[in-house]
Amino acid sequence: MTDSYTPPKVWTWDKENGGKFASTNRPIAGATHDKDLPVGKHPFQLYSLATPNGQKVTIMFEELLAAGHTGAEYDAWLIRIGDGDQFGSGFVDINPNSKIPALMDRSGDTPVRVFESAAILMHLAEKFDAFLGPKEHRAEMLSWLFWQMGSAPYLGGGFGHFYAYAPEPMEYPINRFAMEAKRQLDVLDRQLADREFISGPDYTIADMAIWPWYGGLVLGRLYNAAEFLDVESYTNVVRWAKAIDARPAVKRGRMVNRTSGDPSEQLRERHDASDFDTKTQDRFAVAE
Repeated sequence: MTDSYTPPKVWTWDKENGGKFASTNRPIAGATHDKDLPVGKHPFQLYSLATPNGQKVTIMFEELLAAGHTGAEYDAWLIRIGDGDQFGSGFVDINPNSKIPALMDRSGDTPVRVFESAAILMHLAEKFDAFLGPKEHRAEMLSWLFWQMGSAPYLGGGFGHFYAYAPEPMEYPINRFAMEAKRQLDVLDRQLADREFISGPDYTIADMAIWPWYGGLVLGRLYNAAEFLDVESYTNVVRWAKAIDARPAVKRGRMVNRTSGDPSEQLRERHDASDFDTKTQDRFAVAE
């Protein structure tokens, strides 16, 4: 245990405290600088980064295109959150919460902004009438979609932060959030025991929302914590995660706006389906 801590009467911001992501966190909202966002040629303009939340939306776009929805063509612009791009005036105009992903839907007469990843998934699913599942399972699907939005902060900002990114390891928060992460994996494992996908036999936006977080965790892609959390014991989650990981659209979606890992798996910006060609892919992967 660390030395005892007594909270002050009034909290004050210590800019230097916060670990790896201290520079991206602050107790106030709004823009820090003027910066317009680029606009491409397609109906949808996405501003994002390939974190789990960002992957949800690029996977959705690639799945829509793979299903034949040609109207879902999109430009994906890279937002470098480590550099503070999310605090530029243009980005804040789209998402006042300064978090990726953010979307401008320019398919109609008046551009529409959409922020929060689940809201973007719902907007696109309703627009194209796709990946919502059958109506008789709609309530179940929506329940799991919003389960992800309420649960993942405990996995990411809770367990992930204290286990992988905090300035120093602290026993109590790591144990507290490890317990919660394992509880959530158990919730999913029980749900998937007799279902192919999260809400039933159909692949939906609930799977697209949950997979980048919990699929990434059991596939060993988050926080180097697979062994620590004994993820292999959640056999139903592992089966589901591997099945989704094998989908070609998911493979493409994971690449978009990616800036880390194997360069062959990075496509820093996506403006056309041909950008996934090897030559173009490598050009984006090394560009600065």
